[in-house]
Amino acid sequence: MATPKRRTLRPRLHNLRRQLSYLDALPQLTILCLVAGVAAAVVIIIFRASIVLPLTAWLGHPEDFESLGVTGRFLVPLLGALLLGLLMQLLPSRLHKVGVTHVLDRLHNHQGHLPWQHFAVQFAGGVLSLVSGQSVGREGPAVHLGAGSASLVGQWLKIPNNSLRVMVAAGVAAAISAAFNTPLAGVVFAMEVVLLEYTIAGFIPIIIASFAGSLLSRLAFGADSVFYVQSVPLAHFTELPYMMLAGIAIGTVAIIYSRLLSLGNFVARWPIMLRISVAGLFTAAVATQVPEVLGMGYDTLATAMAGELGLQLLLVIIIAKLLTTGISLSFGIPGGLIGPTIFIGGVVGAALSYGGHWLYDEQASSVGFYVLLGMAAMFGAVLNAPLTALITILELTNNPNTIFPSMLVVVIACLCTRLGAGNKGIFQTLLRLQGRSFRSTGLTSELSRAGVFQVLTTNFVKARSAIDYSEAIQLLENKPLWIVLSDEVDKPKQLIKAADLAKFLEKAPEAVLTLAEAINLLEIPGQKSPLPPIHEQATLLEAYQLMKSESTDAIYVQNPRQLALESEVMGIVTREAVTNYYSL
Repeated sequence: MATPKRRTLRPRLHNLRRQLSYLDALPQLTILCLVAGVAAAVVIIIFRASIVLPLTAWLGHPEDFESLGVTGRFLVPLLGALLLGLLMQLLPSRLHKVGVTHVLDRLHNHQGHLPWQHFAVQFAGGVLSLVSGQSVGREGPAVHLGAGSASLVGQWLKIPNNSLRVMVAAGVAAAISAAFNTPLAGVVFAMEVVLLEYTIAGFIPIIIASFAGSLLSRLAFGADSVFYVQSVPLAHFTELPYMMLAGIAIGTVAIIYSRLLSLGNFVARWPIMLRISVAGLFTAAVATQVPEVLGMGYDTLATAMAGELGLQLLLVIIIAKLLTTGISLSFGIPGGLIGPTIFIGGVVGAALSYGGHWLYDEQASSVGFYVLLGMAAMFGAVLNAPLTALITILELTNNPNTIFPSMLVVVIACLCTRLGAGNKGIFQTLLRLQGRSFRSTGLTSELSRAGVFQVLTTNFVKARSAIDYSEAIQLLENKPLWIVLSDEVDKPKQLIKAADLAKFLEKAPEAVLTLAEAINLLEIPGQKSPLPPIHEQATLLEAYQLMKSESTDAIYVQNPRQLALESEVMGIVTREAVTNYYSL
């Protein structure tokens, strides 16, 4: 028996869910996204601490894998991969899907419902991968964990799917903000890479979630960025032609990197333990000679910014990191590709700085400046997210002078990947190769933003298919638009227009009265539609897709059973109403 408190809370939650189906529910959605941002930030803090604390206790610094001897550099990633492979082998294959690609798949193909089991696998797998020094990043797992936290909160509250999608994006923004201390970049990443759209209604809730992520991260880890970047300017405009060539070079590296990340299809039939073990063995072998490939590598990036790495070593690191990260991720290690993408771009930039100094001598910009350009261009080209790349660099440097040359290099690198490989973003490419791609069009985006209550009509009456004349007159008494025919609860429902019944009665009232026969509503002239059900959390896109698959022009929204309301039918959604909504 429900307590008085629960009896009061349930109608309030039901009203909140109905409000969130509408586009103008911005205040309610903003509050929910703030909650989602806090939940995501807390999870990311725990995730980061689970990596940083054991590595600090073991190595003295979470990035200092270089301090290990040759034997240590071989055994640590190999044993970590073997343990990780064994754990993944024990899990069902459906739980192997993690990371940003999983988030995109669930967001666009499953309305933002992320299962908790994948969330748990990503957390444990990400921690084990990074603690054992695999050549992967933590930002990809952070995106999954942030999105999963927000999704689980929304699913627990039974939030409508149109609002749940925004909550998932808010969780992503909070995760990126907490991982990099770049709140604005988190917002743009969520819109540009995850939601694939920019809307005012989406910006405000996602901004507040990103703020919450940055705030809690700063309270936990301080206000410093992931790595320190000096405010360095462009030395002279004469460097711009060389920077254009640098953009082409970075774009070429981005194409190679994307191709390596797409190797997973060639080994997809291998057992997961074999794939991960081979990846770990390869990383271990490379790490004996190039220890810089282990872990996230931000300490190496800081050294490169300071100009302390020679050209030959930089080239070796680029090749080694490309191979180890490409093989590790494509073979199934549950890490992220965002961090390695930035790392590779930065090291490529450092290598390109040698050409700049050879051409321009003392007039060339600093090594750190070229590292920044490489980071931004590689990020933008691989993820097809140029705006996110530029905002990230702006927040990391706190120096607007870097934006002007970065725009040129980022655009050229992005054009190279688009023209050279048709790259629309590595995550969408990987989804397409896995057979889980999606199409984001104006229609799908618009209909995904609103719930079924946006066009729901309650101007209907219920009736049996066979009624007499007096019942027919009574049905039309309050001038309904629709009549729902339902003889038994478990039988399929039909929908007819009330106007068709009115016309029938108007044309043959005497015959009906004289014969005193029952009127079969299924036999009167007019259009009749099967009436399949849909849940109250559905978006207009789901409603449209259901009508299309069932070859019908209308559906009905079911009452949630737990509310114990009188009628099973909450209202009617018609194809015409959905079409009119999109047209407006």
